[in-house]
Amino acid sequence: METSDKALPGRKPAWLKVRFSGGANYQQVRQAVSGNALHTVCESARCPNQGECWERGTATFMILGDVCTRSCSFCAVKTGRPESLDREEPLRVAEAVRAMGLRYAVITSVNRDELPDGGAQVWAETVRAVRRASPATRIELLVPDFLGDLKAVGTVLEAKPDVFGHNLETVPSLYKAVRPQARYERSLKVLAHAASQGFMAKSSLMLGLGEEEAELLKVFADLRQAGVRILALGQYLQPAQENLAVREYVSPERFKALKQAALGLGFEFVFSGPLVRSSYHAEEATQTPLL
Repeated sequence: METSDKALPGRKPAWLKVRFSGGANYQQVRQAVSGNALHTVCESARCPNQGECWERGTATFMILGDVCTRSCSFCAVKTGRPESLDREEPLRVAEAVRAMGLRYAVITSVNRDELPDGGAQVWAETVRAVRRASPATRIELLVPDFLGDLKAVGTVLEAKPDVFGHNLETVPSLYKAVRPQARYERSLKVLAHAASQGFMAKSSLMLGLGEEEAELLKVFADLRQAGVRILALGQYLQPAQENLAVREYVSPERFKALKQAALGLGFEFVFSGPLVRSSYHAEEATQTPLL
């Protein structure tokens, strides 16, 4: 495995270099997002796949604003005091999905820990609005942990998304450094609750933050025990100078080996590669090709 102790500009391995695409489809997605005054995690989190995904006609919508109440050290989304809820946002997301002709839509959000339900009602309203505007569209959600409130999780599940995602992000020993306001067991509880209700549960992990392989494999096993069926594994990349530095660049060969290990534990679908993110090619796990 090729490694680097420092995340220095220009030192990324060749497999992490991406080609920016700004063709017709990219411009259409950009217009649909900006025209409806929406946020995307593609932009807010500075995802390296933005050009590819937008050119494919896909985007991950980020609801509940663009200011997060948490300060995860890996994330580029703004931290602070969010503004009041935008009750028209669900309708605008639905209109963008309809206008883009999406057969598969991914929706995520910032954490809104200051709200009694963590924003669960807005989540449910968004799913229902998309269903009304575009009945054939499958919907994948990437939700926060709602502080472990299973009633709030239930509010989201009542809207019946096709895939229920919540990311563990890293191994338990790194939570204090990576996700200081999150709790590993709490996140597992949220995933297990969704899976127990018959929903297709999904989670994602970042590699390259200093995780040990034995603990990583234990997390795989914990996810399977919780009933998670889809797993995404990708390389952590430092989005800004103030974020955590990369401890290791994991090779494509290692990602392939980890994929086989995860499949051996019973995951139905595993996305694994340096540029994989939780929503990257997400429709493939449900065998729903995009138009």
